[in-house]
Amino acid sequence: MSLTLAIVGRPNVGKSTLFNRLVGKRLALVDDQPGVTRDLREGEGRLGDLRFTVIDTAGLEDATDDSLQGRMRRLTERAVDMADVCLFMIDARTGVTPTDELFAEILRKRSKHVILAANKAEGAAADAGVLEAYGLGLGEPIRLSGEHGEGMTDLYAALMPLADAIEEKQAEDAPETDIDLDEAGETEGEAPAITAAKPLQVAVVGRPNAGKSTLINKILGEDRLLTGPEAGITRDAISLRIDWNGTPMRIFDTAGMRKKAKVQEKLEKLSVSDGLRAVKFAEVVVVLLDAAIPFEQQDLRIADLAEREGRAVVIAVNKWDVEEAKQEKLRDLKAQFERLLPQLRGAPLVTVSAKTGRGLDRLHEAILRAHEVWNRRIPTAALNRWLTAMLEQHPPPAPQGRRIKLRYMTQAKTRPPGFVVMCSHPDKMPASYSRYLVNGLRDDFDMPGTPIRLTLRGQGDKNPYKGRRKKNAGALAKHLRGRA
Repeated sequence: MSLTLAIVGRPNVGKSTLFNRLVGKRLALVDDQPGVTRDLREGEGRLGDLRFTVIDTAGLEDATDDSLQGRMRRLTERAVDMADVCLFMIDARTGVTPTDELFAEILRKRSKHVILAANKAEGAAADAGVLEAYGLGLGEPIRLSGEHGEGMTDLYAALMPLADAIEEKQAEDAPETDIDLDEAGETEGEAPAITAAKPLQVAVVGRPNAGKSTLINKILGEDRLLTGPEAGITRDAISLRIDWNGTPMRIFDTAGMRKKAKVQEKLEKLSVSDGLRAVKFAEVVVVLLDAAIPFEQQDLRIADLAEREGRAVVIAVNKWDVEEAKQEKLRDLKAQFERLLPQLRGAPLVTVSAKTGRGLDRLHEAILRAHEVWNRRIPTAALNRWLTAMLEQHPPPAPQGRRIKLRYMTQAKTRPPGFVVMCSHPDKMPASYSRYLVNGLRDDFDMPGTPIRLTLRGQGDKNPYKGRRKKNAGALAKHLRGRA
């Protein structure tokens, strides 16, 4: 995708609605309330046979200070500088406002290619606004309706010649190489689990103001996400593709998750729901805690959610640079972790500072380690030898005088590791014995912290020869009588 298209305009002109239509998914949050979008969101856009990168931006505000609106504007201006083409949207029903005129002048100076679009242009009520748009001096406006999909053909016609010109220029500027594509491919043998085509999916979750966006900005090495002292700045679950220390990753920055009772506004409910969806798509979930107030009830709920979803979990404690008694605090954190989250016993606990970047290498190693354990597969022979030793060490109970027999064990799946034990009376197996087996798997096969699923399955009467002799004898007697 050679073309990058940034959608810019005032708040509530329909940028996110059009973004969702171009990418073909409901990735960006959409609401009637203005100013929903705050961060830059990228997606793979599609119009007919044209493929391009599309960027959804925050609404342009007339603010240049360090306020939230000013920081949002600077982020949008950065997107304008990054993009090959800017799609400047106005609200055709509202008409051209003084703010539109101001930003049209800015785009005329900063962007090489600007396409003017009058959104919400369905019906005769938008005719006056479309005519006013000519006065901005950006050429003929395209009548669009992002909600109803009108005007997509006109948008395609405007983008196609620009895409061709940009692609030709990139081809001319590209350096010539003598690399043999056959030799540049992967070596024979098993392909690596993490590649540029299939990057490691990592979601960063936590309470509001824990420092999630600041941490991801530090990993990226640039201020790509909006940050600040205000709690709850992030609303969308923003995904970013990066190469972190040689590991291709897609990192999801999520909205802070408060207690359910405190979430009243519809927009915050949408933001939390978007974050929960990111957890379900992730492979490794980094639960970010604030060192000043770690392991609050909401932190425990978030970590438990990631475990129940079957994701590999890494606990990261942020703002470690301001801690004074670090060793004593770390001992307390580990003790609290063991006591409050026994279902994640052995999961990595890493101290970091999103502000200074301390501890990021340890966090990278912990993520890779958690992912490796999450994908681990154990041979069936080794599992059954281990099961025999566990039964000898601590036999299963005998409810109502009948011993539960554990006959066979195998690993049914990975991501997370899932095991099946064939046994008699699986419904009578106490939960304490299942925990005994799960903890043994963690310790003996080096699988700390990862969720482990253990399923007990009854064999029933599986003897294939039972009743065969009687049936065969009857058939033989009948055959002999027929011959006689």
